[in-house]
Amino acid sequence: MDLNTLSSEVQQHVINMFREHQSPKLMFHNLYHTEYVVNKSALIAGNYQLNEQEQFVLNMAAWFHDTGYLFVPPAEHEEKSVELMKQFARERQMPFDIVNEVAGCIMATRLPRNPSGLLQEILCDADTFNFGTKEFKKTNELVFTELQNASEVPLSRRKFDERTLQLLKDHEFYTSYCKEELKEEKKANQKKLKKKLAKGNKDVYEIAIERNEITEKEGTTKGMQTMLRLTSSNHIKLSDMADSKANILISVNAIIISVILGVLLRKLQTDPYLTIPTIIFLAFSVTTIVIAILATRPIVNAGTFNNADIVNKKTNLLFFGNFHNMGWQEYEDAMRTMMKDSDYLYTSIIQDIYHLGVVLGRKYRLVRLAYTVFMVGIIVSVISFAVAALVYSPAVAPVTGTNTTGLPF
Repeated sequence: MDLNTLSSEVQQHVINMFREHQSPKLMFHNLYHTEYVVNKSALIAGNYQLNEQEQFVLNMAAWFHDTGYLFVPPAEHEEKSVELMKQFARERQMPFDIVNEVAGCIMATRLPRNPSGLLQEILCDADTFNFGTKEFKKTNELVFTELQNASEVPLSRRKFDERTLQLLKDHEFYTSYCKEELKEEKKANQKKLKKKLAKGNKDVYEIAIERNEITEKEGTTKGMQTMLRLTSSNHIKLSDMADSKANILISVNAIIISVILGVLLRKLQTDPYLTIPTIIFLAFSVTTIVIAILATRPIVNAGTFNNADIVNKKTNLLFFGNFHNMGWQEYEDAMRTMMKDSDYLYTSIIQDIYHLGVVLGRKYRLVRLAYTVFMVGIIVSVISFAVAALVYSPAVAPVTGTNTTGLPF
C-alpha cells in the first residue's frame, strides 16, 4: 500500500466533498479550517519522531475530522466524520488497524477531550491551535457568525463571549510543543476577553430590547433576517439550476455539432441533397450554444469604490463586483462602517437580493430562449431531412447485359 498516493487521494476526496456540499452557513468549520488543521498537525508532528504510518494516520484524521459538519448538526459531526472516513477506507481496502487509529483521533476532538496517545494529542492541539495565536479574535468572530446562522433565536454576544472565555479557561494543550509555543498568546487572548466583558459590552440586539426598540409584537428582526437569508439562498439555488440547464444544452449541442462535422459532412459528397437539412441542423445547434453561453457568462463590474460612495451609501459591499479591485484595508474599513449602520446594512442585503433577482431574470429568459431554439431546431431539422429524403428519388438505371450462353435464362 503506497501511503503517499493514498494521502493524495484523501486530500482530493475531502476537498471535493467540501466543494460539493459546503454550506454558506459554515463560516468557520469549512475547507479553510480543515486545511489549517492539516498544516498545524504537520507542524506539531515535525517536532516528534513519527514513522510513515503514524504520519499518514494523523494526516487522514486531520482531513476528515470536520467533514461531518457538511451533513449533520454540530453535536453529531464527529460520528459522521468517522462514518465518512470508514466509507472511504472500505472503498480502498485499507487495513483495520489504520482505520481504527484514524477513528480514534477524530473522536478525540470531541468535547470534553481526553486524548490517548501522541497522535490524538497532536490532532486535538492542531484543532485548537488558534486559541494560542493572534488570529483567535478573527476565528472567534467566524464561530459566532456560524452559531448565529444555525440558531433559531438571536444569539447574545455577551453570553457567547462568556462561554468562549470559560472554554479558554478549561482548555489545555497536550503536546509539549504547543504548551511552550502558544501559552503566552493564549493568556493574552483570555485577558482581552476578560477586558471586553468587564466593560459590560452588549450586542445590538440586547441594547435594542432594553430600549424597547424590539418588542414581542414587533419582534420581526429575527423574522426579517430569516426571510432575507432564505430569499438570498433560494436565489442562489435558482441560479445554480439555471447554470445547470445551460450546461446541459451546451454539452448536448456540442456533441451534435461534433457528429455533424465528423460524419454528416463526409456524407454530403455522395448525398448532396442532405446539404440544406445539415446546414439547418448545424445553425440551430450553434445558435442554441451561443444563447446558453450568454446565459452563463458572468458580468464583472469595475470593482472599485470611494469614500463618498460609503458615506452616501451608494455601493453594495456585499457584492464582489463592487470591491474586487480594492485593497484589503479599504474594504475592511468600509465593511465596519456599514456594519455600524443597520439601515445601510439592511439596504445592502436588499440590494444584493434585488440584483440577484435581476441576474436570475436575465439567465432564465436566455435559458428559456435556448431551449425553445433547440426544440424548434430539432423539429425543423427532422422535417427537413424527411422532406429531402422523400423528394429526392434518384432514377434507377436498368441492368443490361449480353447472354452468351445460348440458354433462355
